[in-house]
Amino acid sequence: MAAAAFIALLGVPATGACRNTSTGALGRIQRAGRILIATDALYPPNEFKRGDQIVGFDVDLGNALARKLGVRAEFQDVRFDTILQALDEGKYDISLSSFTDTRERESRFDFVTYFSAGTMLLVPKGNPRRLRPDGLSLCGKKIAVEKGTTQEEELSRKDATRPGTGTRIDACRSAGRPAPIRLSYDDQVAANEALAKGRADASLTDSPSAVYGAKESGGRLQCAGSPYRTGLYGVAVPKRSSDLRDAIFKAMKTLMSDGTYRRLTTQWGLTSGAVPDTRINAAE
Repeated sequence: MAAAAFIALLGVPATGACRNTSTGALGRIQRAGRILIATDALYPPNEFKRGDQIVGFDVDLGNALARKLGVRAEFQDVRFDTILQALDEGKYDISLSSFTDTRERESRFDFVTYFSAGTMLLVPKGNPRRLRPDGLSLCGKKIAVEKGTTQEEELSRKDATRPGTGTRIDACRSAGRPAPIRLSYDDQVAANEALAKGRADASLTDSPSAVYGAKESGGRLQCAGSPYRTGLYGVAVPKRSSDLRDAIFKAMKTLMSDGTYRRLTTQWGLTSGAVPDTRINAAE
């Protein structure tokens, strides 16, 4: 669909757009013919590199969304814990990088949801320490996580993603046990490698990443227990870009109704996390 036609369909003016107004982001993107998408390309199967090319489920989904907007997607590889700040500064238009929609994140950004994922525990093959994601078995253990993730928050003194609840540190100390030792890495690949080489006892990561990491580890790692703290991934959009948010929401609904979304989740082995519909700011 041509850019002007799509803008007219949405009821958004094709001219007079300004980067810093709530009505101008979509028009600016349409005129540029591209949408800049920040992603951390070290989180397979959602976003990772094959050679120099960024690929993955989120990448394919982002390309499909861009086509619905009448533009091309341009992905930029950005370290995960710096993405939201860069997005806030206007360096990128949106982010598709397995961001869990949380109340804390919603205070700064809008999220168009598209996938359901929980946290899973990765351990060495055979699980020699008999670790489980529930209970107190992780007390005193070295746990590898990626910086800026909900899993890192879970191992912090204050879990901003779950206001008013205790953290694993609180639970362990209340039971008279030592707190888990958090080992934070720039990306999940590095966290998995630390686990595989014995520098960590376990790793906490999102369920798609955990399953993929175990599969690709050559038999060195496995998942332990079931996913917990299930939440929704969302496309992160600056709150100043409400017109762009609404356009992405409508495009996502179309992809979910025309079979494109189901085809992509099947292609990447992610059907268990597929959701029936998209929402805006659906953190629980």
